[in-house]
Amino acid sequence: MIRALYPGTFDPMHNGHIDIAQRAASIFDELVIGVYDAPPKKLLFNTEERVALVRQALAHLPNCSIVSFTGLTVECARSIDAGVIVRGLRNVADFEFEYQIGLANRKMAPEIELCCLVSSTEYIYLSSTIVKEVAGLDGDISAWVHPLIAQAMAARIAENRAGGPSANLPAQKGVTKTRGKLTHHG
Repeated sequence: MIRALYPGTFDPMHNGHIDIAQRAASIFDELVIGVYDAPPKKLLFNTEERVALVRQALAHLPNCSIVSFTGLTVECARSIDAGVIVRGLRNVADFEFEYQIGLANRKMAPEIELCCLVSSTEYIYLSSTIVKEVAGLDGDISAWVHPLIAQAMAARIAENRAGGPSANLPAQKGVTKTRGKLTHHG
């Protein structure tokens, strides 16, 4: 039995992530989605929310489970007895990054293989940053995310605008409002 770990921040999980997860689930006996707990990124959703959203988006995959983790990805893989780390590649920049990280991981954990799946062409441009920015500017993200994730994002963005409980998220550990890249071209 081969267990694979697909790690990421998944803030939010978008259809490109779902595509990679579905394809990995068809290759490996078991797929564990590792939701990174404390990434060096600004987040829209906290860890528990991201885990719940990923669980809903991937409920159709019977051989898939979800965990949260902190620390090194290879340590998470070891802790769940995964022999493979799955990553998605959209472009050359992703390849260069994953290649470098893959070599470092191989040095730390030579028993764990890296499996990079090339993104389906309809998702090559898609990133969580783009999804958050478009949603924050009232754009239609329905083609990019699971419907439950779109609903959760709309609710969170409305909360932020109304000054509700999540409006204070930047002060909370690792959670903030989105910032823009699509609104200007440097």
